[in-house]
Amino acid sequence: MSSLSKRKRLDESGSGRSEKRTIEIKKNKTDPRHQDSRTAFYAEENEVLLRNPKRDLDMYKNACDEIRRCMAEIHHLKSSDAKNKAAEIEELRITVSLQFLVLKKLNRLSHLRCKKVRDKTSERRQKTDEYHLQLQNLLYEVMHLQKEITKCLEFKSKDEEIELVSVEEFFLKAPADISKLEITKADEHQLTLARLDWELEQRKRLSDKLKETQQSKESISGEIKTTQEQLESLQPKLTAILETTKPVQEYLNMPFDLKREQYAQARHLVDPLYVLFMQASAYQDACDKDLTVTIEGDIEAAKLLVSISNDDIEDEDDDSDQEETDKRKSKRRRKTVSDRMNQKKEKVLKKHPMSVILTIKCQDGSNLTLKFDYLLMLKIATVSIKTNFSKSETSGSSGDLLLPETILSCLYTDDDGSSTPNPANKFELQQVGIYNIKDYLTNIGHPYMWAQWLSGLEFLPDSNLSMAQSNVSSGHMQETIGRIRQRVLSRLALQKQLAALEAGCVPMESVCTCLFPNKTFCRLSSWKRLTLEDYEVIQSNKCYLESGLVKDSDYLFLLEAERGSAKLKASVVISPNYPSTAPLFSVEVTWKTTRTNVTDENIAAMESELNLHYKELLTEASPCQLLANQVQRLLVCFDVYIDTDSDPDPDEGPSEFSRERVYCRHVRGPNRIKPYKYNVHMGIFLHR
Repeated sequence: MSSLSKRKRLDESGSGRSEKRTIEIKKNKTDPRHQDSRTAFYAEENEVLLRNPKRDLDMYKNACDEIRRCMAEIHHLKSSDAKNKAAEIEELRITVSLQFLVLKKLNRLSHLRCKKVRDKTSERRQKTDEYHLQLQNLLYEVMHLQKEITKCLEFKSKDEEIELVSVEEFFLKAPADISKLEITKADEHQLTLARLDWELEQRKRLSDKLKETQQSKESISGEIKTTQEQLESLQPKLTAILETTKPVQEYLNMPFDLKREQYAQARHLVDPLYVLFMQASAYQDACDKDLTVTIEGDIEAAKLLVSISNDDIEDEDDDSDQEETDKRKSKRRRKTVSDRMNQKKEKVLKKHPMSVILTIKCQDGSNLTLKFDYLLMLKIATVSIKTNFSKSETSGSSGDLLLPETILSCLYTDDDGSSTPNPANKFELQQVGIYNIKDYLTNIGHPYMWAQWLSGLEFLPDSNLSMAQSNVSSGHMQETIGRIRQRVLSRLALQKQLAALEAGCVPMESVCTCLFPNKTFCRLSSWKRLTLEDYEVIQSNKCYLESGLVKDSDYLFLLEAERGSAKLKASVVISPNYPSTAPLFSVEVTWKTTRTNVTDENIAAMESELNLHYKELLTEASPCQLLANQVQRLLVCFDVYIDTDSDPDPDEGPSEFSRERVYCRHVRGPNRIKPYKYNVHMGIFLHR
């Protein structure tokens, strides 16, 4: 109960205090002194308008000076010992107080003056904002009017979109009731209306004609649909007939179904391979039944390549996909610089997913399979070779003659397939770090020049022409297929000869025996393979090396023969294009002294018999036997060289070699040349 009583007392005391305050406020309002202060305030506001601010500033400065002076005197009086200083100090205090009153009044006046200025500035600012708003409204109205004017100026009527006939044609073809020459020639507006009427009339006629054509079209479409339904109903019957004719096709060797499938696959080939397939198929049907043309590869992958027509878009997509995959796998494993470079190399050397296969059968039962690919980025054709020989004799010196990598090397002059024929590929390969394409030939195949020709590609020395042309392919097809067959036969014959020479005998065909004497007295003792370094060491070979007759792609051999104490060594250079390019012989004879083509004119004449007059050893029946015939002639010439040597010295005793043949003259001319030419009909040796 005591707490409640205390709260009541506090409430009563608070309410009493509030009532006292309201009473005091009412008294102040009715108090005349309060009214006088308000009147004085408004009087000072009016006084501000009448007073000069500069004079007030001077009064402020004078009052401050007076206060400083009085304060200085007070300080002086307090510090001095004057007797009546209290009265003077009091007077000075009164003076200072009066000056402070002046300062306070000036302060009030300055505040009032600032208030007046602020009010006036605010009023002016408000008026300025009103004027600016009015200006913006006017500018907006001007802009709106300008847009409307521009719309009106740019307005185009629908008749301007209609392609009307020319005025001359209108006056020439329009009837008089529409053209109205008297009115339209004078009034351009009437002319336009007349032309529109004429256009409407023509369009009505065309509309009627269109309706008639559409009706005719619908009737024809109905007939076509009926005929198509009939043809579709025949499809199962035709399929059944084709199935029943398959045994007949196989029996008559007329594979129509296989050809139809091949032609369907050919639609997905890239252009160069398509040209190769079509031209090879045409050549097979017309000229060569021993040639087989087929297609292999992934058709679905080829369709995906065809759907991407822009290489730049493909590159961007690949780059974006690669970036996304790199971001996903960045936490697991980051690709090194070598990995990225290998990816770029794989992309540059990427093949088209489909290939063309040519299988060439030869007369002896051997066959050669050529697989043609197309490199998409480099835009060149490459060929990979597989061999299948029915009969082949191997030897240590001829083991690489029938290798797939070299069997078609230099089919045409200097075409070894070790470099790209497209000049632009050099820069593309260098960008990905490929400076020698030889290291990648096992994967991509050899880019022989004849492979480009068969694919319809022809690269000029200073251009990047990679468009497949049918005339280029057809112009080289027959010759190239013939050269390939001839190369296989010549390599087989060459391998057979090399195997016999390595065994120590010269293989002679029956048709060639009449070109030589019945008997030779020297003996073939050795036949072995040489490297280019070994060939360069032999002194008699320097002239051929300096003249550029020996190349890196040539096959080098060393022949050794003997007759008693006389020894003969011959370095043999066989070109990949054998027998079109005859083997090259350089001879060295060791008998009493060492004799070469530099020291002995007769050795040079012996080399001329082999290297210059080799055409006498060629026969139509066996043109590939040129090497064996040249070796046989070398042995015969060695016999002649020994037999026709100068008479022996009597002091040395009897001669080591007996003369087995009769010679008309042993030597002739100032160079004392021996008779190396064999006359087949007379059976004697003569000088050239």
